[in-house]
Amino acid sequence: YCLFVFSRLIFGTLYPAYYSYKAVKSKDIKEYVKWMMYWIIFALFTTAETFTDIFLCWFPFYYELKIAFVAWLLSPYTKGSSLLYRKFVHPTLSSKEKEIDDCLIQAKDRSYDALVHFGKRGLNVAATAAVMAASKGQGALSERLRSFSMQDLSTIRGDSSSTVPPSVTVRTSSKQSQPKPSRSASEGTGSSGKC
Repeated sequence: YCLFVFSRLIFGTLYPAYYSYKAVKSKDIKEYVKWMMYWIIFALFTTAETFTDIFLCWFPFYYELKIAFVAWLLSPYTKGSSLLYRKFVHPTLSSKEKEIDDCLIQAKDRSYDALVHFGKRGLNVAATAAVMAASKGQGALSERLRSFSMQDLSTIRGDSSSTVPPSVTVRTSSKQSQPKPSRSASEGTGSSGKC
């Protein structure tokens, strides 16, 4: 199995990818068409093998046959991908092209509608969760904000060096228009007035 995966990676993907690059670089239409036919066949092969691996992996020489098939597709002597494309894929896709296009347009519209629907639901759930978290944490949040504002007010007044808590300073300043001198200062002036 590992040998198949390695062979398919090298010969089925990297080798054709490099030659596809060379065809695009040289702008050789014949080579370009050849590699486009290969990639179409390879995409169909990869899709089909997803299902056949489930049912046929027990078959003797199954992986060896798949390696041989990829080599047959790539070979310039057999031109397997070109043969399969011209005989089967192109006629089938040409006859079913309108139906396939209609299905793709419907699938695109449905997927867009589903994306919008689930996006709106996701935003509603996120908004509800944010409101719930804010309402549960509102008390702690308001206390935290209040403590910030009290500190800011005490810093503006210049009372940050005093030992009185900021909340007391705010209450005192709201009751009187002029700041009240501290006890030690009033005792000092009172005693000097008596002498």
